[in-house]
Amino acid sequence: MSQNLIAHWSFDEGKGNRVREKCTGREDEVRYVFNEALYKPSSEPLWVDGVKGGALLFDGYSTWISAPALTNTFKAMTIQGWVAPRSYEHGDGGRLSAIVGQHDRETKTGFVLGMFRHGAWSFQIGTGEAWYEVWAEADPIPRDAWSHVAAVFDGVNGSMTLYLNGKQVARTSIPPYTEVRPAQVDLLIGKNNKPSVLHGTFATNMFNGIIDELRLYDRALSTEEVKADCDGVSVGSPDTAQRRSRYAGDRHRPHFHFIPPEHWMNEPHGPMYFNGQYHIFYQHNPQGPYWNQIHWGHAVSSDMLRWRDVPFALSPEKGSIDPDGCWSGGTAVNDDGVPVIFYAAGDKRRNPDQSVALAISTYGEDGNNDLVDWVKHPEYVAALPEGEGLPGNFRDPFVWKEDGTWYMIVTSGIPGKGGTALLYTSENMTQWTYRNPIYVGDSKKYPKTGDAWELPLLFPFYKNEQGEQKHIFIVNPWFLHASPHYCKYIFYWVGTWDPARLTFIPDDEEPQVFDVGEHWIGPSGFVDPSGRIILFSVIFGMNPRISRDLGWFGNAGLPVEIAMRPDGRPGIQPIKELETLRGPKLVEASELSFEAANECLNEIQGDLLEIKLELEPGEAERLGIKVRVSPDGMEETLLYYDKASASFMADRNKSSMEPDVEKGIEGGPVDLDGDNLRLHIYLDKSMIEAYINGIKSLTTRIFPFGHDAQGLKLMGDSSIVVKSLEIWEMQSAYRV
Repeated sequence: MSQNLIAHWSFDEGKGNRVREKCTGREDEVRYVFNEALYKPSSEPLWVDGVKGGALLFDGYSTWISAPALTNTFKAMTIQGWVAPRSYEHGDGGRLSAIVGQHDRETKTGFVLGMFRHGAWSFQIGTGEAWYEVWAEADPIPRDAWSHVAAVFDGVNGSMTLYLNGKQVARTSIPPYTEVRPAQVDLLIGKNNKPSVLHGTFATNMFNGIIDELRLYDRALSTEEVKADCDGVSVGSPDTAQRRSRYAGDRHRPHFHFIPPEHWMNEPHGPMYFNGQYHIFYQHNPQGPYWNQIHWGHAVSSDMLRWRDVPFALSPEKGSIDPDGCWSGGTAVNDDGVPVIFYAAGDKRRNPDQSVALAISTYGEDGNNDLVDWVKHPEYVAALPEGEGLPGNFRDPFVWKEDGTWYMIVTSGIPGKGGTALLYTSENMTQWTYRNPIYVGDSKKYPKTGDAWELPLLFPFYKNEQGEQKHIFIVNPWFLHASPHYCKYIFYWVGTWDPARLTFIPDDEEPQVFDVGEHWIGPSGFVDPSGRIILFSVIFGMNPRISRDLGWFGNAGLPVEIAMRPDGRPGIQPIKELETLRGPKLVEASELSFEAANECLNEIQGDLLEIKLELEPGEAERLGIKVRVSPDGMEETLLYYDKASASFMADRNKSSMEPDVEKGIEGGPVDLDGDNLRLHIYLDKSMIEAYINGIKSLTTRIFPFGHDAQGLKLMGDSSIVVKSLEIWEMQSAYRV
């Protein structure tokens, strides 16, 4: 079917960053963020098998093709090809995620074929005087499956028609003898000519998925011709999987922290153990390394370290309860022994625009231990009560069962007072009764706790000497306006949960922190089969420019255990399972002088290390260790205890010579109670986690510019005695 064919990209190259347009023989460049990578070895765009030969996988934010503009006026046109979307974009700016186009909507010129929210798709043209659109909303293009799409413009007879797999799915009439006036822009594949831009960095309205056998004609193909192009073509399952291998050689991407296979992650949530496997879910944007169009990502593990990616658990859906996002929440196992998810469902058509939704695993029907499929309950199970809480802030349900009653807390705020968690009860998980705020913060007295709260957790913590059960209540602060404290901390209180009065009473109203840094946020947690309280977190600390060049944003902190220590203080430590990721032991020494210990460290280089260190302080006012030190000392990060302020600090002022990297000093009080300084440190590329005497931690992130910033050096003076020093090389938790 070559009559009036004016452009054809078969995508059969299978390698390289150029594609041949077969009608002219011209080679067009495939733009891709890693063609000339900054933080990893350069690599080619993603090539996969197509319906015929090869095909190109567009990553949703950086892959696109630019070709010379078509200069002719069209009296008729047909676009057809094969597509397999991986995800649906939010529809920023009301613009299409372009499959192919050469258009300027503002001047009403050109044409574009593309997708919109929830798989709806459209063909749009401009005459210079008018702009016409035909939409297929009732017949969306499915994700992760091959579809033949065709758009036909018949200017003489005045029609625009869409076909999906040879079937007409939409048609609209336009004035007869309409002509498409060419737009004065390049022809683009995979990118909108006039995209919306987020954070001044990210072009949205880009196609995410596979395109194959794309053809343009300057005539209107008949229904029979469109059908003939897809009939008889045998298509299998497209390879739309996200790829960890894209980031091979990335010198900042963590190797043993949990991280999604691609793109954006904010907080993990709903961790659970079910039928022999751990599950973690997380806020995920599959389009790119920026916040938008939030899904529930999902991974499973046998040890909370070696995670295996499985399909998204939840995605925003048209006509459902969550068209504008599947926000954070928690998991539980219902009375039938089936896992369920409670989450904040977004719908901007409603006010308030977030309510609590429920999804139930199909495990009871299919027995799939990976819990791949979830069915959403058709109605919200809880909403912000009128006159209660803070409008616009109602999210992150946490659910547990106690003495035959289901309890749920959902965070919000009390205007003029502070954050809160609103308490609900239920007998069946679907019908919930609002009771009261479980506890209300005091943002005037403790401004770091914010105007509202997020991500609440409540666990039995320990029993005191009188046998009374004490609980720990954990929240993330939220601020309505810009604040120097903006979401930098996770706060907790230890106290009494009173199910009779439905309240939590802290033993001390002053909030406490486990981590004294400014990057450990987004708490989620569960009680594992052995009774440990395990917390997860999310670590940010990179700006949009860096995340654009990296192609990913955010990862989880190491899973940690929190418990009451024998000395009566809450403590935090990394889970013991991390020892299974140890590689060769590089150093084991004890009773060393300061100088002798530094001589040992001179031989150690690495950015994947576990370090255990005990220092007897002597007369030193500051003592600790420098990590990620370059040979010339131009880059280094200082982790040290300051006696005068009784604080543990991270000095990142020289952590990187990159001008855009966040720098500064962070830290906070740590009471060593006269003990030696005992540090347990994990270095994982851009991640640093330091655990101090089992009492506190300090988590931070760095981006050294130099490849050679991998040295170690003790801080302090010659009065320090190194009581013990152990260092292991750490192994990756991932196969790629």
